[in-house]
Amino acid sequence: MSHMMGYRRPNGDVGIRNHLLIIPTVICANQVCSRINQMVPDTVAIPHQHGCSQIGADKERTFEVLAGTGKNPNVGGVIIISLGCEVIDPHELAEAIRPTGKLVEVFDIQSVGGSVKAIQHGTELAKKMRAQLDAMQPEPIPFSELIIGVKCGGSDATSGLASNPALGAAADTLIQQGGGVVIGETTEIIGAEHVLASRCATPETEKQLYHIVERFEKEVERMGADMRGGNPSPGNIAGGLTTIEEKSLGCISKCGNAPIKGIVEYAEQLPKHGLYFMDSPGNDIECVSGMAAGGAHLVCFTTGRGTPTGSAVIPVIKITGNKRMFERMSDNMDIDVSDMLEGTLSLEDAGNQIWEEIKAVASGKLTKAEVLGHTEFSINRIGPSL
Repeated sequence: MSHMMGYRRPNGDVGIRNHLLIIPTVICANQVCSRINQMVPDTVAIPHQHGCSQIGADKERTFEVLAGTGKNPNVGGVIIISLGCEVIDPHELAEAIRPTGKLVEVFDIQSVGGSVKAIQHGTELAKKMRAQLDAMQPEPIPFSELIIGVKCGGSDATSGLASNPALGAAADTLIQQGGGVVIGETTEIIGAEHVLASRCATPETEKQLYHIVERFEKEVERMGADMRGGNPSPGNIAGGLTTIEEKSLGCISKCGNAPIKGIVEYAEQLPKHGLYFMDSPGNDIECVSGMAAGGAHLVCFTTGRGTPTGSAVIPVIKITGNKRMFERMSDNMDIDVSDMLEGTLSLEDAGNQIWEEIKAVASGKLTKAEVLGHTEFSINRIGPSL
Protein backbone atom coordinates (compact mmCIF):
# COMPACT_ATOMS: atom_id res chain seq x y z
CA MET A 1 0.00 0.00 0.00
CA SER A 2 1.73 3.16 -1.22
CA HIS A 3 -0.88 5.62 0.01
CA MET A 4 -3.85 5.98 2.36
CA MET A 5 -7.41 6.98 1.51
CA GLY A 6 -8.53 10.25 3.06
CA TYR A 7 -10.83 13.24 2.81
CA ARG A 8 -9.24 16.46 1.59
CA ARG A 9 -10.64 19.44 3.53
CA PRO A 10 -11.13 22.92 2.01
CA ASN A 11 -8.05 24.27 3.87
CA GLY A 12 -5.84 21.46 2.52
CA ASP A 13 -5.88 19.28 5.64
CA VAL A 14 -6.60 15.57 5.27
CA GLY A 15 -8.89 13.41 7.40
CA ILE A 16 -8.91 9.61 7.59
CA ARG A 17 -12.47 9.65 8.95
CA ASN A 18 -15.45 11.87 8.06
CA HIS A 19 -17.19 12.48 11.37
CA LEU A 20 -20.11 14.76 12.09
CA LEU A 21 -19.18 16.08 15.53
CA ILE A 22 -21.69 17.41 18.05
CA ILE A 23 -20.03 19.71 20.60
CA PRO A 24 -21.72 20.86 23.83
CA THR A 25 -20.12 24.09 25.00
CA VAL A 26 -21.18 23.34 28.57
CA ILE A 27 -22.25 20.40 30.72
CA CYS A 28 -25.81 21.74 30.64
CA ALA A 29 -26.02 20.87 26.92
CA ASN A 30 -24.70 17.31 27.29
CA GLN A 31 -28.08 15.56 27.35
CA VAL A 32 -29.34 17.34 24.23
CA CYS A 33 -26.13 16.51 22.36
CA SER A 34 -26.24 12.87 23.46
CA ARG A 35 -29.87 12.47 22.38
CA ILE A 36 -29.15 13.90 18.92
CA ASN A 37 -26.19 11.54 18.67
CA GLN A 38 -28.53 8.63 19.48
CA MET A 39 -31.10 9.79 16.92
CA VAL A 40 -28.74 10.26 13.97
CA PRO A 41 -26.40 7.41 12.92
CA ASP A 42 -22.76 8.16 12.14
CA THR A 43 -22.53 11.16 14.42
CA VAL A 44 -20.30 11.52 17.48
CA ALA A 45 -20.83 13.68 20.57
CA ILE A 46 -18.30 14.79 23.16
CA PRO A 47 -20.10 15.33 26.50
CA HIS A 48 -17.86 16.90 29.14
CA GLN A 49 -18.11 18.41 32.61
CA HIS A 50 -16.97 21.95 31.87
CA GLY A 51 -17.79 25.17 30.00
CA CYS A 52 -19.01 27.36 32.86
CA SER A 53 -17.67 28.64 36.20
CA GLN A 54 -14.20 28.80 34.65
CA ILE A 55 -11.79 31.71 34.33
CA GLY A 56 -8.40 32.61 32.90
CA ALA A 57 -6.14 29.89 31.56
CA ASP A 58 -8.58 27.19 32.70
CA LYS A 59 -11.39 28.64 30.57
CA GLU A 60 -9.00 29.05 27.64
CA ARG A 61 -7.92 25.44 27.89
CA THR A 62 -11.50 24.18 27.64
CA PHE A 63 -12.08 26.47 24.66
CA GLU A 64 -8.88 25.32 22.93
CA VAL A 65 -9.66 21.62 23.39
CA LEU A 66 -13.22 22.00 22.06
CA ALA A 67 -12.03 24.13 19.13
CA GLY A 68 -9.13 21.80 18.39
CA THR A 69 -11.39 18.76 18.41
CA GLY A 70 -13.71 20.52 15.98
CA LYS A 71 -10.73 21.41 13.77
CA ASN A 72 -9.34 17.87 13.75
CA PRO A 73 -9.16 16.84 10.09
CA ASN A 74 -11.10 13.63 10.81
CA VAL A 75 -14.13 15.86 11.42
CA GLY A 76 -16.07 16.88 8.31
CA GLY A 77 -18.80 18.90 9.99
CA VAL A 78 -19.59 20.35 13.42
CA ILE A 79 -22.78 21.22 15.31
CA ILE A 80 -22.14 23.39 18.38
CA ILE A 81 -24.89 23.40 21.00
CA SER A 82 -24.88 25.74 23.99
CA LEU A 83 -27.28 26.42 26.83
CA GLY A 84 -27.05 30.14 26.12
CA CYS A 85 -25.49 31.67 29.24
CA GLU A 86 -22.16 29.89 29.83
CA VAL A 87 -18.64 31.35 29.74
CA ILE A 88 -17.63 29.43 26.60
CA ASP A 89 -19.05 31.54 23.76
CA PRO A 90 -20.50 29.18 21.11
CA HIS A 91 -20.16 31.74 18.31
CA GLU A 92 -16.49 32.36 19.12
CA LEU A 93 -16.02 28.60 19.10
CA ALA A 94 -17.65 28.38 15.67
CA GLU A 95 -15.43 31.18 14.35
CA ALA A 96 -12.35 29.33 15.61
CA ILE A 97 -13.36 26.23 13.60
CA ARG A 98 -14.67 27.88 10.41
CA PRO A 99 -11.23 28.70 8.88
CA THR A 100 -10.92 24.96 8.18
CA GLY A 101 -13.72 25.40 5.63
CA LYS A 102 -15.80 22.55 7.07
CA LEU A 103 -19.53 22.67 7.79
CA VAL A 104 -20.24 24.45 11.11
CA GLU A 105 -23.65 25.18 12.67
CA VAL A 106 -24.46 26.60 16.09
CA PHE A 107 -27.58 27.12 18.23
CA ASP A 108 -28.52 27.42 21.92
CA ILE A 109 -31.13 25.57 23.93
CA GLN A 110 -32.61 28.66 25.58
CA SER A 111 -33.34 30.38 22.24
CA VAL A 112 -34.97 27.38 20.53
CA GLY A 113 -37.26 26.77 23.48
CA GLY A 114 -35.87 24.04 25.72
CA SER A 115 -34.51 20.52 25.53
CA VAL A 116 -37.25 18.84 23.48
CA LYS A 117 -37.27 21.49 20.77
CA ALA A 118 -33.45 21.61 20.79
CA ILE A 119 -33.29 17.85 20.23
CA GLN A 120 -35.78 18.12 17.35
CA HIS A 121 -33.92 21.05 15.78
CA GLY A 122 -30.53 19.45 16.20
CA THR A 123 -31.71 16.10 14.82
CA GLU A 124 -33.03 17.71 11.62
CA LEU A 125 -29.82 19.70 11.25
CA ALA A 126 -27.64 16.63 11.84
CA LYS A 127 -29.51 14.57 9.23
CA LYS A 128 -28.99 17.26 6.58
CA MET A 129 -25.30 17.70 7.42
CA ARG A 130 -24.72 13.95 7.54
CA ALA A 131 -26.18 13.61 4.04
CA GLN A 132 -23.73 16.24 2.78
CA LEU A 133 -20.79 14.42 4.36
CA ASP A 134 -21.93 11.08 2.95
CA ALA A 135 -21.66 12.54 -0.55
CA MET A 136 -17.91 13.12 -0.09
CA GLN A 137 -15.52 10.57 -1.59
CA PRO A 138 -12.09 9.66 -0.16
CA GLU A 139 -9.03 10.10 -2.37
CA PRO A 140 -5.45 8.76 -2.38
CA ILE A 141 -3.23 10.63 0.10
CA PRO A 142 0.52 10.17 0.73
CA PHE A 143 1.55 8.91 4.18
CA SER A 144 3.67 12.05 4.54
CA GLU A 145 0.42 13.82 5.58
CA LEU A 146 -0.34 11.39 8.41
CA ILE A 147 0.17 12.37 12.06
CA ILE A 148 -0.02 9.70 14.76
CA GLY A 149 0.12 9.90 18.53
CA VAL A 150 2.00 7.27 20.54
CA LYS A 151 0.58 6.48 23.97
CA CYS A 152 0.85 3.78 26.63
CA GLY A 153 -1.50 2.93 29.47
CA GLY A 154 -2.04 0.06 31.85
CA SER A 155 1.66 -0.72 31.38
CA ASP A 156 3.38 -3.80 32.72
CA ALA A 157 6.83 -5.36 32.36
CA THR A 158 6.05 -6.46 28.79
CA SER A 159 5.40 -2.87 27.67
CA GLY A 160 8.99 -1.65 27.81
CA LEU A 161 10.34 -4.98 26.55
CA ALA A 162 8.05 -5.53 23.55
CA SER A 163 5.10 -3.34 22.59
CA ASN A 164 6.74 0.06 23.22
CA PRO A 165 9.96 -0.57 21.26
CA ALA A 166 7.91 -2.20 18.47
CA LEU A 167 5.74 0.90 18.27
CA GLY A 168 8.92 3.00 18.24
CA ALA A 169 10.08 1.10 15.16
CA ALA A 170 6.75 1.84 13.42
CA ALA A 171 7.01 5.52 14.43
CA ASP A 172 10.45 5.69 12.84
CA THR A 173 9.01 4.24 9.62
CA LEU A 174 6.31 6.93 9.44
CA ILE A 175 8.84 9.70 10.05
CA GLN A 176 11.04 8.25 7.30
CA GLN A 177 7.98 8.52 5.03
CA GLY A 178 7.72 12.22 5.90
CA GLY A 179 4.87 11.92 8.40
CA GLY A 180 4.48 13.22 11.94
CA VAL A 181 4.56 11.62 15.39
CA VAL A 182 3.64 13.10 18.77
CA ILE A 183 4.49 11.60 22.16
CA GLY A 184 3.05 12.97 25.39
CA GLU A 185 2.67 12.02 29.05
CA THR A 186 5.01 14.43 30.83
CA THR A 187 4.45 12.50 34.05
CA GLU A 188 5.85 9.37 32.45
CA ILE A 189 9.19 10.64 31.22
CA ILE A 190 10.31 11.65 34.71
CA GLY A 191 13.56 9.87 35.48
CA ALA A 192 14.28 9.46 31.77
CA GLU A 193 13.95 13.09 30.66
CA HIS A 194 17.71 13.31 30.18
CA VAL A 195 17.50 10.57 27.54
CA LEU A 196 14.87 12.48 25.54
CA ALA A 197 16.72 15.76 26.11
CA SER A 198 19.80 14.30 24.43
CA ARG A 199 17.66 13.74 21.32
CA CYS A 200 16.31 17.29 21.10
CA ALA A 201 17.15 18.94 17.79
CA THR A 202 18.04 22.32 19.32
CA PRO A 203 19.21 23.65 22.70
CA GLU A 204 15.95 25.60 22.97
CA THR A 205 13.88 22.43 22.59
CA GLU A 206 16.03 20.71 25.22
CA LYS A 207 15.47 23.65 27.58
CA GLN A 208 11.70 23.50 27.00
CA LEU A 209 11.62 19.77 27.72
CA TYR A 210 13.31 20.22 31.09
CA HIS A 211 11.01 23.18 31.78
CA ILE A 212 7.77 21.23 31.38
CA VAL A 213 9.05 18.45 33.65
CA GLU A 214 10.09 20.98 36.30
CA ARG A 215 6.73 22.75 35.97
CA PHE A 216 4.87 19.51 36.63
CA GLU A 217 7.04 18.58 39.60
CA LYS A 218 6.46 22.02 41.17
CA GLU A 219 2.71 21.61 40.76
CA VAL A 220 2.83 18.27 42.58
CA GLU A 221 4.89 19.91 45.35
CA ARG A 222 2.39 22.80 45.57
CA MET A 223 -0.36 20.26 46.24
CA GLY A 224 1.70 18.68 49.00
CA ALA A 225 1.30 15.34 47.28
CA ASP A 226 3.58 12.42 46.47
CA MET A 227 3.48 10.88 43.00
CA ARG A 228 4.31 7.46 44.42
CA GLY A 229 1.18 5.33 44.66
CA GLY A 230 -0.28 7.17 41.70
CA ASN A 231 2.59 6.58 39.31
CA PRO A 232 3.53 3.78 38.97
CA SER A 233 -0.10 2.85 39.55
CA PRO A 234 -1.12 -0.21 41.59
CA GLY A 235 -1.75 -2.01 38.30
CA ASN A 236 1.71 -1.09 36.98
CA ILE A 237 3.30 -2.46 40.14
CA ALA A 238 1.24 -5.66 39.99
CA GLY A 239 2.44 -6.01 36.40
CA GLY A 240 6.09 -5.97 37.45
CA LEU A 241 7.09 -2.28 37.30
CA THR A 242 8.78 -1.02 40.44
CA THR A 243 9.76 2.65 40.00
CA ILE A 244 8.82 5.67 37.88
CA GLU A 245 12.33 5.61 36.38
CA GLU A 246 11.89 2.00 35.27
CA LYS A 247 8.47 2.80 33.84
CA SER A 248 9.71 5.94 32.07
CA LEU A 249 12.62 4.18 30.37
CA GLY A 250 10.13 1.76 28.85
CA CYS A 251 7.64 4.49 27.99
CA ILE A 252 9.99 6.65 25.94
CA SER A 253 10.93 3.78 23.62
CA LYS A 254 7.54 4.04 21.91
CA CYS A 255 8.56 7.18 19.99
CA GLY A 256 11.49 5.54 18.19
CA ASN A 257 14.84 7.20 17.59
CA ALA A 258 14.13 10.35 15.57
CA PRO A 259 15.26 13.76 16.87
CA ILE A 260 12.65 15.74 18.82
CA LYS A 261 11.94 18.81 16.71
CA GLY A 262 9.89 20.75 19.25
CA ILE A 263 7.68 20.92 22.35
CA VAL A 264 3.99 21.80 22.08
CA GLU A 265 1.52 22.66 24.81
CA TYR A 266 -1.52 20.52 25.57
CA ALA A 267 -3.97 20.57 22.62
CA GLU A 268 -1.73 22.94 20.63
CA GLN A 269 -1.86 22.44 16.86
CA LEU A 270 0.78 19.95 15.76
CA PRO A 271 3.33 20.50 12.99
CA LYS A 272 2.92 17.98 10.17
CA HIS A 273 6.36 16.41 9.88
CA GLY A 274 8.81 14.87 12.37
CA LEU A 275 8.68 14.00 16.08
CA TYR A 276 7.21 16.36 18.69
CA PHE A 277 6.54 16.16 22.42
CA MET A 278 3.18 17.39 23.81
CA ASP A 279 3.08 18.49 27.44
CA SER A 280 0.19 16.35 28.68
CA PRO A 281 -0.88 14.21 31.62
CA GLY A 282 -0.43 10.46 31.71
CA ASN A 283 -4.20 10.04 32.15
CA ASP A 284 -5.18 8.00 29.11
CA ILE A 285 -8.28 9.86 27.94
CA GLU A 286 -7.01 13.36 28.72
CA CYS A 287 -3.77 12.65 26.87
CA VAL A 288 -5.44 11.16 23.79
CA SER A 289 -8.02 13.97 23.73
CA GLY A 290 -5.18 16.52 23.75
CA MET A 291 -3.50 14.77 20.82
CA ALA A 292 -6.78 14.72 18.90
CA ALA A 293 -7.31 18.42 19.60
CA GLY A 294 -3.79 19.03 18.30
CA GLY A 295 -4.66 17.40 14.97
CA ALA A 296 -3.40 13.82 15.26
CA HIS A 297 -5.20 11.45 12.89
CA LEU A 298 -4.89 8.33 15.04
CA VAL A 299 -3.22 7.06 18.20
CA CYS A 300 -1.26 3.86 18.69
CA PHE A 301 -1.81 2.79 22.29
CA THR A 302 0.32 0.10 23.95
CA THR A 303 -0.89 -1.73 27.03
CA GLY A 304 0.16 -4.69 29.11
CA ARG A 305 -2.64 -4.79 31.66
CA GLY A 306 -5.35 -4.01 29.06
CA THR A 307 -7.70 -1.09 28.49
CA PRO A 308 -10.81 -0.70 26.31
CA THR A 309 -10.73 3.08 25.85
CA GLY A 310 -10.94 4.77 22.47
CA SER A 311 -11.40 8.36 21.36
CA ALA A 312 -14.20 10.53 20.04
CA VAL A 313 -12.76 11.58 16.67
CA ILE A 314 -9.61 9.50 16.06
CA PRO A 315 -9.05 5.74 15.79
CA VAL A 316 -7.06 4.14 18.62
CA ILE A 317 -5.00 1.05 17.76
CA LYS A 318 -4.39 -1.19 20.81
CA ILE A 319 -1.05 -3.01 20.92
CA THR A 320 0.21 -5.42 23.55
CA GLY A 321 3.21 -7.62 24.32
CA ASN A 322 1.27 -9.60 26.94
CA LYS A 323 -0.09 -12.78 25.33
CA ARG A 324 -2.29 -13.79 28.27
CA MET A 325 -3.94 -10.37 28.33
CA PHE A 326 -4.36 -10.40 24.53
CA GLU A 327 -6.22 -13.71 24.75
CA ARG A 328 -8.28 -12.55 27.74
CA MET A 329 -9.21 -9.16 26.20
CA SER A 330 -9.26 -10.07 22.52
CA ASP A 331 -12.40 -7.93 22.11
CA ASN A 332 -10.27 -4.85 22.75
CA MET A 333 -6.80 -5.61 21.38
CA ASP A 334 -5.75 -5.06 17.77
CA ILE A 335 -2.14 -6.31 17.71
CA ASP A 336 -0.16 -8.88 19.71
CA VAL A 337 3.64 -8.64 19.56
CA SER A 338 4.27 -10.97 22.53
CA ASP A 339 6.25 -13.34 20.32
CA MET A 340 9.09 -10.83 20.74
CA LEU A 341 9.48 -12.16 24.27
CA GLU A 342 9.71 -15.73 22.95
CA GLY A 343 12.46 -14.74 20.51
CA THR A 344 10.35 -15.73 17.49
CA LEU A 345 9.43 -12.19 16.37
CA SER A 346 12.11 -9.61 15.67
CA LEU A 347 11.84 -5.95 16.58
CA GLU A 348 11.87 -5.09 12.89
CA ASP A 349 9.06 -7.51 12.05
CA ALA A 350 6.97 -6.35 15.03
CA GLY A 351 7.41 -2.75 13.92
CA ASN A 352 6.37 -3.70 10.39
CA GLN A 353 3.27 -5.45 11.75
CA ILE A 354 2.23 -2.24 13.53
CA TRP A 355 3.08 -0.12 10.48
CA GLU A 356 0.86 -2.28 8.26
CA GLU A 357 -1.99 -1.86 10.75
CA ILE A 358 -1.48 1.91 10.80
CA LYS A 359 -1.72 1.98 7.00
CA ALA A 360 -4.89 -0.12 7.01
CA VAL A 361 -6.60 1.96 9.71
CA ALA A 362 -5.58 5.17 7.92
CA SER A 363 -7.45 3.87 4.88
CA GLY A 364 -10.66 3.02 6.73
CA LYS A 365 -10.18 -0.23 8.64
CA LEU A 366 -12.00 0.05 11.96
CA THR A 367 -10.11 -0.53 15.19
CA LYS A 368 -11.60 -2.67 17.95
CA ALA A 369 -12.37 0.49 19.94
CA GLU A 370 -14.28 1.93 16.97
CA VAL A 371 -16.24 -1.29 16.43
CA LEU A 372 -17.26 -1.30 20.10
CA GLY A 373 -18.27 2.38 20.01
CA HIS A 374 -15.66 3.72 22.41
CA THR A 375 -15.72 7.53 22.04
CA GLU A 376 -14.13 8.64 25.31
CA PHE A 377 -13.33 12.33 25.68
CA SER A 378 -11.92 14.34 28.57
CA ILE A 379 -10.40 17.80 29.04
CA ASN A 380 -7.33 18.36 31.20
CA ARG A 381 -8.06 21.29 33.51
CA ILE A 382 -5.79 23.91 35.05
CA GLY A 383 -7.73 25.76 37.74
CA PRO A 384 -10.62 25.43 40.21
CA SER A 385 -14.30 25.89 39.39
CA LEU A 386 -15.84 29.11 40.69
